[in-house]
Amino acid sequence: MSVVMITIATLVVLGATAAVILYAAAQKFKVYEDPRIDQVEAVLPAANCGGCGFPGCRAFAEALVKADDISTLLCPVGGAAVMAQAAGILGKEAAATAPMVAVVRCNGNCDVRPKTNNYDGASSCAIAASLYGGDTGCSFGCLGLGDCVDACQFDAMYMDEKTGLPVIIEDKCVACGACVKACPKIIIQLRKKGPKSRRIFVSCVNKDKGGVARKACEVACIGCGKCEKVCPHGAITITNNLAYIDDEKCKLCRKCVEVCPTNAIHEINFPPRKEKTTEEKTEEAPAN
Repeated sequence: MSVVMITIATLVVLGATAAVILYAAAQKFKVYEDPRIDQVEAVLPAANCGGCGFPGCRAFAEALVKADDISTLLCPVGGAAVMAQAAGILGKEAAATAPMVAVVRCNGNCDVRPKTNNYDGASSCAIAASLYGGDTGCSFGCLGLGDCVDACQFDAMYMDEKTGLPVIIEDKCVACGACVKACPKIIIQLRKKGPKSRRIFVSCVNKDKGGVARKACEVACIGCGKCEKVCPHGAITITNNLAYIDDEKCKLCRKCVEVCPTNAIHEINFPPRKEKTTEEKTEEAPAN
């Protein structure tokens, strides 16, 4: 037998032996993956935004497959429709969830919250917040440097040059929560979108006492308690000089909006109010 044939035969034997060893090792150490993971991932929106609490849609799909109860899991981008599809694949029941949207809980624009100094540093809210309280008398308000806008993957936010505040584009917001995490002042919150996209919330997070808060910002919540007293549904609480409206309890009656002396309570997407007649105003006037 020639040297060439011996070499070829040796290589064939070595190759076959190596293949057998690799196959045996692959079988011994292979990790079983539930095929339903691929099916669930296919119905997810592939946003990989992390709003579900997992690093990506694949990880979320794995969590859904492994969980015995998926009622506490939610894809904010896909919402109830996507969760229903995933539940159908897994033979599990998804909890009914209300659509959410981000809201900016700061109304301190340049006209009502005058600057007391100028910031000259890196254009980052996170950096600015670590250095000082802000360039106005309110240390709780928006810094206006746009970390939230940079964090949004869906172009659902922009900075308003006139007000210096971020604006939410409701139709594009998927409630992923990226802007909430990016804001060092914690002024952005995810709230129920509400019927007909109507909602009411206190657009302020200032916890200073009334006089101090009002001096720093004309539209700050002063914790007067008028909204809490007038609410017939127990949806409003005053904690640390700040009013908060529970969107689970709020029935959108708007009584709190009418009595707020600083216009700190916002009503979104409501029709214009009807002007009251002289008789109605007389009936509402307090008796002497």
